[in-house]
Amino acid sequence: MSYLEATNDLYKQAALTPDVGLCCTTNPVWQLPGLSIPTIMQEMNYGCGSTVSASDLVNNPKVLYVGVGGGMELLQFAYFSRQKGSVIGVDVVDEMLEASGKNFKIAEEENPWFKSEFVQLKKGSALELPIESESIDVAAQNCLFNIFKAEDLKKAVAEMYRVLKPHGRLVMSDPVCEQPMNDVLRNDDRLRALCLSGSIPISDYIKVLTDVGFGTIEVRARKSYRVLSPNHYPTEELIHIESIEIAAIKDPMPEDGPCVFTGKTAIYYGGEPYLDDKKGHVLIQNQPLAICDKTAAALAKVSDEIHISESTWHYDGGGCC
Repeated sequence: MSYLEATNDLYKQAALTPDVGLCCTTNPVWQLPGLSIPTIMQEMNYGCGSTVSASDLVNNPKVLYVGVGGGMELLQFAYFSRQKGSVIGVDVVDEMLEASGKNFKIAEEENPWFKSEFVQLKKGSALELPIESESIDVAAQNCLFNIFKAEDLKKAVAEMYRVLKPHGRLVMSDPVCEQPMNDVLRNDDRLRALCLSGSIPISDYIKVLTDVGFGTIEVRARKSYRVLSPNHYPTEELIHIESIEIAAIKDPMPEDGPCVFTGKTAIYYGGEPYLDDKKGHVLIQNQPLAICDKTAAALAKVSDEIHISESTWHYDGGGCC
């Protein structure tokens, strides 16, 4: 049995018998006006964060969500795009698609505004999406891509890039890990399916995104998620896993490389009212400006009267590149 078959079997069982502890999200369930999320959807919330942000969902976007789970995030996306077929859910596991469809009927009873026809469920693989190229405004996945091994991860990201419209965005939540893992952990198909042993460093994760062409990356959150301890797992040291929420935007790739926002800020504290670096960045005295990592490195060379903060790993928009 391949690691993907092991993963599909695990989530088949999770669809037939909801497993509340399978993937414990680090986020609260967002409570939006007039939105009731059925208990069964919350029990089948097999993610590690959230991919739903109101700032991404303006102007009735066409949304794609890969790996449907119990349908909770599909319902949340539909809250912002209340039109027939405005949200597409893709999953390779028949039982998960069936369970999600049943959950939408419950959601209809609890939410007068919601109709199941708002969500279109399709069977398909993340490695070969049944979606037309450049047809999606917002694509999302939660705690799925970390399961893939390196070559499959590249394929999955490339597929998301293919289906997005220019300037569309891929919003993701995944476990990451900065510590090395031994081969026993890496090759354990069940631990990989459980979103543990497939975790990679953030820099490697971002490189997969920029290598396929995403010109802007936003790291929106970084939180403690799990530990793999020697008394429970085949490891000689304690391994700390975090979850990140990240958006990759299909902007043109700048000549000098991608713009990666990790929560850095620049503050000019010199004697003049402002500082202009002649490259599009004007810093008003003692006013913080959110900047990408590339700009942070460049500004540090412009003046010794600019304070560059460390990465907060919680970027929430604004600023320039």
